[in-house]
Amino acid sequence: MWGWRNAVGRLKDMACRTLLLKLEARGQIRLPPRRAASVNGTRNRLVREVPHDQSLIHCRLQALRPLEMEPLVQGHSAMGLFKFLLQRYHYLGLRNGVGQNLKYLVRDRSGRPLACLLFGSAAWRTRPRDTWIGWNPEQRCRHLGLVTNNTRFLILPWVRVPHLATHLLGEITARLSADWSRKYGHPIHLVETFVERTRFQGTCYRAAGWLRIGLTTGRTRNDPGHQPKAAIKEIYLKPLLRDVRRRLAA
Repeated sequence: MWGWRNAVGRLKDMACRTLLLKLEARGQIRLPPRRAASVNGTRNRLVREVPHDQSLIHCRLQALRPLEMEPLVQGHSAMGLFKFLLQRYHYLGLRNGVGQNLKYLVRDRSGRPLACLLFGSAAWRTRPRDTWIGWNPEQRCRHLGLVTNNTRFLILPWVRVPHLATHLLGEITARLSADWSRKYGHPIHLVETFVERTRFQGTCYRAAGWLRIGLTTGRTRNDPGHQPKAAIKEIYLKPLLRDVRRRLAA
């Protein structure tokens, strides 16, 4: 009835479900009983193992090119492998995608998997980023969809290729906005990521031209208090337009 659709005409199903749950929590509506238990908390633990080549890849980048890095769409034959690799080899594992997202499984010229990258919804609020852009709350609400978060970046543990990580960040951010537009009907102007500084130094991001703009506070997304509950992370940004701050603050 409301015509609540995204930029490419798809019904905003999950946004509607979330709104209904919030209205019920506030006592404004009463939803019918669940027909089945939610599987959101368990479905990523049920990822099936997918056979894959784990032989050592130790060579120059040029020997692997051209690389295949097409985004995966739902139903793609490689989606199961992508999910399994993140679940098995990334220290954060695989979590449910929130909102709009793009998944890239990178393969070499022989079809061997090299890396996984996942881009999803940007952080709702983080002071260093919002200050760098010049956002007030209204501007952030209006333009947050033009920002995406590189939530996962995994080079598979048997891959030892100098400069591969920096190369992938450069190649994929160069095409990310166009790929996003094809899937969701709008571009991306800015990419963010959060690097856990006790584990990583962020070298590949800096080498690929990302800007280190500050640190998180350690507070989680839904934390109502003021005490740190998560690891402090470095915040990096990658503008995809020269005048990105002007456009995002419009």
